[in-house]
This record gives sequence, C-alpha cells and structure tokens, in this order.
Amino acid sequence: MKTVQDYIRTIVDFPHEGIMFRDVTTLFADPRGFRMAIDQMLHPYAGLEIDKVVGLEARGFILGGAIAHQLSVGFVPIRKKGKLPGRTISQDYSLEYGEAIVEIHDDAIQPGEKVLVVDDLLATGGTAEAGIKLIERLGGEIVSCAFIIDLPELGGRAKLEALGMEVNALCAFDGL
Repeated sequence: MKTVQDYIRTIVDFPHEGIMFRDVTTLFADPRGFRMAIDQMLHPYAGLEIDKVVGLEARGFILGGAIAHQLSVGFVPIRKKGKLPGRTISQDYSLEYGEAIVEIHDDAIQPGEKVLVVDDLLATGGTAEAGIKLIERLGGEIVSCAFIIDLPELGGRAKLEALGMEVNALCAFDGL
C-alpha cells in the first residue's frame, strides 16, 4: 500500500546543486495521494477546538484550504510582503540567502482564537516561526503546526518545539 511519501518526487540539484528538492506537486496531482495527505494531516486534531487554519505561502494555501474546509472553519493566508490588499502586520525572518518578510491581515485572527498552522515542508523553521509570531501578535492561540514533510537535519522541528509548539509531520526525508 502506498504512503504519502511514495507520492512525493525528489528533484536532484534544484533550485541549485546539492539540493534534493522534495516536490509535493505530484502528491497534490494524485486524487488518492492528496486525500490521504489531508486525512492524515487532520487526524491528530479530531475533536480539538480549532477556529482558524493558517496556511503559509504558497503550498500551505493548498493544504490549509482543504483542511479548513474539512474542519468547517475559516482559512487565513500568511503571504509574502505586498501581496495582501488590506491593513497588515509584518514579520521578517532569515532565509538561507538573506531575509524575507511575511504578512497577515491585522483583523484576520481575533484574540483567543485557536489556530492550526499548515505548510507543506518544515526545513529550518524560519517561515513557520515568522507565521507563529504574527498569529501570537494578533492574540491567536496556536494549537499545533502541521506539515507533510519534515527535514530533520535542518532543525526546524527543534526550533518550533523550543517555542512550545506541537509539531506534526506525515513523513521525513534525510539530507537536504
């Protein structure tokens, strides 16, 4: 029987030499694989109170929208700077090659709302940490962070757990 990991292809030397890119588009394109991933991502949260699902740009939108639909709750995007039309708050974070900024609408989450953070891949944890900071600045309470893939060697899980976050991932890949 196929697992979620079986639907994920690896592209060698993308975006540059030495990187093993874990491509979830093949998972998304397969109806069985996509349903399996969404069902498995939802499983730890059965019966928990969740008010909003936050998806991190960009593949987190695909997963987050599907998960929010299944939970019958609202979906909130965290986007790259300059992509949201309303009033926003911003958070900068470090990337492998510099800095980036993500934003959320300043009215997207109300104080005390229970939030599930979703993205496809957890690497260094920089984007997720920035998203967590934005949610907490708005008063949201993060229930958990859910990913399809964890790259343990890059330390993202440890970083998020050090912030007190619960982290769930469907599979892990060794190496970069």
